[in-house]
Parts: sequence; C-alpha cells; structure tokens
Amino acid sequence: MSHGAPCWYELTTGDLAASQAFYGGLLGWSFQDAGMPGFTYILASAGSDMVAGLMTPDQPMPEFWMVYFAVDDADAAAAKAKSLGGGVHVEPADIPGTGRFAILTDPAGCPFGILQPLPGGTGGAFNQMAQGHGNWHDYASADANASASFYGAMFGWTVSRVLDSAPGMTYRVLAHGEQDIGGIGPIPPGGRGGWTPYFGAASITAAIASLTALGGTSIMEPMEVPGGAFITYATDARGTVFALVGGK
Repeated sequence: MSHGAPCWYELTTGDLAASQAFYGGLLGWSFQDAGMPGFTYILASAGSDMVAGLMTPDQPMPEFWMVYFAVDDADAAAAKAKSLGGGVHVEPADIPGTGRFAILTDPAGCPFGILQPLPGGTGGAFNQMAQGHGNWHDYASADANASASFYGAMFGWTVSRVLDSAPGMTYRVLAHGEQDIGGIGPIPPGGRGGWTPYFGAASITAAIASLTALGGTSIMEPMEVPGGAFITYATDARGTVFALVGGK
C-alpha cells in the first residue's frame, strides 16, 4: 500500500446497531466485532474485503465519516502535518495486527486519519471497480489552493485537472500517482468543510430507493460525472452525510 493511498473509512455513530442495519441493507456489508479489549469496534466487510470500521465515541460528538490514508511512517506524517499548519488529534499509536495510526487535522481544522500498515499489509477498502467499497473522496474547502497545497505536501498528490461546472463551482481533481482518487470543491451552502467518502453502488436509482426505505435521505439529485457514472449525496438514517457513485 503506497504512501497517500486511501485505505480505510470510519464511521462515528451513536447507535452501532442502527448504523449496521442501514449500511448492511444499502451496501450489502457484513459485520463482526474487532475484539478490542474494553472497546467496541465493528468491522464492516464487502465480500472478502474489510472496508470500514464503526465506533461509538466515549463522549458526545458529531457523527461523521472519516477517511484514512496510508503513510510510510505515521510519526513522521504527524510531525509533517504540524509543520504544515495542521494538528494531531490522536497521537500515533499501534493497532495490534494492523499497524500504526493517528488522527490528524488539516489547517482548516478538518479531521483525517493516517495508517502505517504492517509490512506486507494490503488494503481492500478503496477499490474503484468494486461495489460497497470506497470509490472517491470529496473535500469541501473554503480555500482550495491552500487545501491542495497541504494535502499535496502531505501525500504527494497532484491536481490532475480542473473542472468548472458553474460560476464559483471550480473542482480540482486529485491524483495519487496516475490514479484520480478525489477532488476539492467549494463548501456547499449550509454544508460543512472536510472529507466525504463515496461508496460504490451498482445503480444510483436503486440505491436511492433503498436508502430511502432504510430511513436515509438523498440530498442531491443524481448527477452524471465525467466517465458516465452517476453520483448523489445522501444522509444515513441518523443524518450522517456520505455519497454514492455508480451506474444510472
């Protein structure tokens, strides 16, 4: 797993059972307890790949999806984030059998995770060819140039192209090596800054019907994007924002 690659998705939720019911029904995920002593952490799998973790916080906090990126050295990455104007919310620590992680914040205060996998560790959470896996990542920014600069310095990402869909709607596509993995756009009216993960679905139309039946809400009409896929933003049954991408 190379430095800067998306590698994990983590949901902070106040109701583990409700979130499992929602995402299991929508994305076909199966679940198992990670078996961490004194802490409940639920692992979600799409087929044979572990794709996400679900946890309930120790103290009340907003419910949200966080994206993790692979790094060569978690301690060095945490120090670099601070040198670039970001911060460290959770200091680097070991996860037995997995690697070393930390939770960082960028200069805008938005959180993201890093993971230094154990030698030989591979991740299947991000796979643009598989349903139920992470597929894309939007970053909503009040200063796109500053955000691109920070994450470029952190992970070696480049801006592969710039799309202008409407006045004030400039979108910078981010590339990890030769692969486009996400983009930076403006903060939507009434929205929040930071990362939103997209999960792959066979059909956006069917996924919207499913998430509505499960108590979620589609908050954006399906939109076709370059390449012929369709996307939608949604909230789950507890109001947490995420996105979907797939065929019509």
